[in-house]
Amino acid sequence: MPETIQSPSLTADWEEKLSRMEHGDYDPRLFMQEIDEMVSMLVQTYHAAEGAEYLMPRKNAVGKCPHCGAQVIENAKAWSCVNRDMKLTDVTTHVLDKYYKELRNVKAVCVNHKGVEYVTNHMVHEIHKVLRSAFNQAIKWELVSKNPAEHVTLPKEVHEKREIWDAETLFKAMDLCEDETLLLALNLAFACSLRMGEMLALTWDCIDITEEAIEAGKAYIFVNKELQRVSKDSMQALDEKGIIFKFPPMVKGNNTALVLKEPKTITSTRKVFLPKTVAEMLIKRKAEQEELKDLFGDEYSDYNLVFANTIGHPIEGQIINRALHHLIEENDLPPVVFHSLRHSSITYKLKLNGGDMKAVQGDSGHAQVKMVADVYSHILDEDRRLNAQRFEEEFYSRKQDEEKKAEEAVPEQEVEKEVAPSEEKTGMTDQEMLLKLLQNPEMASLIKTLAKTL
Repeated sequence: MPETIQSPSLTADWEEKLSRMEHGDYDPRLFMQEIDEMVSMLVQTYHAAEGAEYLMPRKNAVGKCPHCGAQVIENAKAWSCVNRDMKLTDVTTHVLDKYYKELRNVKAVCVNHKGVEYVTNHMVHEIHKVLRSAFNQAIKWELVSKNPAEHVTLPKEVHEKREIWDAETLFKAMDLCEDETLLLALNLAFACSLRMGEMLALTWDCIDITEEAIEAGKAYIFVNKELQRVSKDSMQALDEKGIIFKFPPMVKGNNTALVLKEPKTITSTRKVFLPKTVAEMLIKRKAEQEELKDLFGDEYSDYNLVFANTIGHPIEGQIINRALHHLIEENDLPPVVFHSLRHSSITYKLKLNGGDMKAVQGDSGHAQVKMVADVYSHILDEDRRLNAQRFEEEFYSRKQDEEKKAEEAVPEQEVEKEVAPSEEKTGMTDQEMLLKLLQNPEMASLIKTLAKTL
């Protein structure tokens, strides 16, 4: 390895220039030009070491580059074209269209449990998100003038319907649950619309379950962090941005770390009010933890977590997932994933508040109300039946009742016709008709003559 590459001063120089670029104090094009010149010098000066073919074996091609037709090889974390001459400005919407189409013929790195052998449409969409974000950053750095990923044609992605429990099934599961930790998790996820990471990151300093708050209906939790396992390399590359706290590693040599990090979005930071029953469950949980602290003393690692094991260490999502899977299997319940409880929660909140999506968004922490409408507002079969019944009552049954009343009114009208036909035809009584005839002198004379002869 050339000394130039290994030099700490080179690393420091690049970091300093990258920092200046971020603040607009250094031209990115000049930075890239310096790197191009250095790489060209290295290529001309140094040669492959003996045995390099063995140390860096050639990788199998997985497809053809849509831009130049060269081979695309699979690297540790991505695919790349063996032809490195393509410039950033050469990437057009048409190039990306061809690239996405070619991806559908690339074999997947690993075959999932559904037996999918090739890259899925979902993965193409995920790759597109990364490229779109990268080109947006390139625009900010003035490396390109527009984002070629904005108007590409993506393969249609069909989202599978996520199964959820209705309230009856959920509370049946709660009645059958003997795991106190899982029971609390089920109740918090349903009552507070929490994501798994948000729930497991809850700390007691972000919860108000005082007696006064519960009696006033103001008991709440404050969501301001997530529990997540992250790659140490990624965390270091991002200079631990967004990391609130790192838990000590349980196993040496692990490539990942368990951390408390900032929430998913700004709107994910929120206050969610607690039902009285759930607040009382948290009181019980707090009392049990105090007993464990007294029992284990210094052996108890107190991170102030609501979801902690018997010696205070954080509980990860896989523990909750395994417990839920066991509960479902043991009791023959409909299979769901833990996140579906959040879907159930938002669905029933929409049902109970008459579809007030803004209020539900406050509990769910979604960045946009549209996401609540498009993704989470599942319409249960019960609601759909009620909609049909309401249409029947409001429109069809009412029309039938009006027709029935009209039919019942017909005989009465016929009786009136038989009793007073003259009234129906003229609209006047017999007395009124006689007075009108007498007003005509000729008719009056005729009537008098007739009256004398009778």
